[in-house]
Amino acid sequence: MGTRFARAFLSLALAGLAAVACAPAPVAVPATTPVVASALPPSKAPTIAPTATPLTREAGHLILSTTTSTYDSGLLQHLLPDFEKAYNCKVDVVSVGTGQSIQIGRDGNCDVVLVHARALEDKFVADGYGINRLDVMYNDFVIVGPASDPAGIRGMKDGPGAFKKIAEARARFVSRGDGSGTEVKEKELWALAGIKPSGAWYVSAGQGMGAVLNMANEQQAYTLADRGTFLAQKAKLQLGILVEGDKRMSNPYGVIAVNPAKYPSVNAELAAKFQEWLTSLPVQEKIAEFGKAQYGQPLFFPDAVAWHRAHGG
Repeated sequence: MGTRFARAFLSLALAGLAAVACAPAPVAVPATTPVVASALPPSKAPTIAPTATPLTREAGHLILSTTTSTYDSGLLQHLLPDFEKAYNCKVDVVSVGTGQSIQIGRDGNCDVVLVHARALEDKFVADGYGINRLDVMYNDFVIVGPASDPAGIRGMKDGPGAFKKIAEARARFVSRGDGSGTEVKEKELWALAGIKPSGAWYVSAGQGMGAVLNMANEQQAYTLADRGTFLAQKAKLQLGILVEGDKRMSNPYGVIAVNPAKYPSVNAELAAKFQEWLTSLPVQEKIAEFGKAQYGQPLFFPDAVAWHRAHGG
């Protein structure tokens, strides 16, 4: 059954819908003018039809709120049809930055989140909105930029050091600026560099990873990207990986169910099945193979308990 993908940048006004989300299923979210956006320009957007948002809860559907990297890399398209077939369901995907994905969970407007900002994930659980966080996979962040490399950072393995050189050169840098896990990591690196970026050289885009890569490409600017999305879009970019290999630029992903004790309307049973399925050995092995044939390397690395047990990790 076809997966319905929602590319939506939802405002925090969704918090006002939380009470609606708590009503018994099915729950129809009041009619609004949805904001539906692709991370890619219309001419290059994926052909998968977007789902209008806010979403209406339907029986047999799982609402997954997730970071843009899982969508822009093609991983969800690779994995989810198997889940839908195995459990005779449909997965409605709302793909936004990690911060917004977690906010959607806090508002009770999804069943499960798949994100990559551990501090935000831990707070989501500690505050009682999420339950049963499980490790899923990881990749890493890389600093990409033009071949001209005006800041002279090529070959560095020091993320904060590279950021410092970019700031000193006042070389154009495009930031996600959307509260995503990528932006959280970027802020960490700026803080480690002892810099608060500002000025005409620093552009806060407020967009997803795919859009930011396109902007950086058009402006021949630097940006911080997750490796998976960059590799998936590399063929159409005139940018290269200039800085990689800094352990501080690791990028782990976790899956968390929304707490049914807070929001009885969530599909807790299907969310639990999704977590179990996503972290199972067969799916972990599929994650390990994703990207190898096309890019010569995996876009993500398995990190679930089942994978480590099977491989002696």
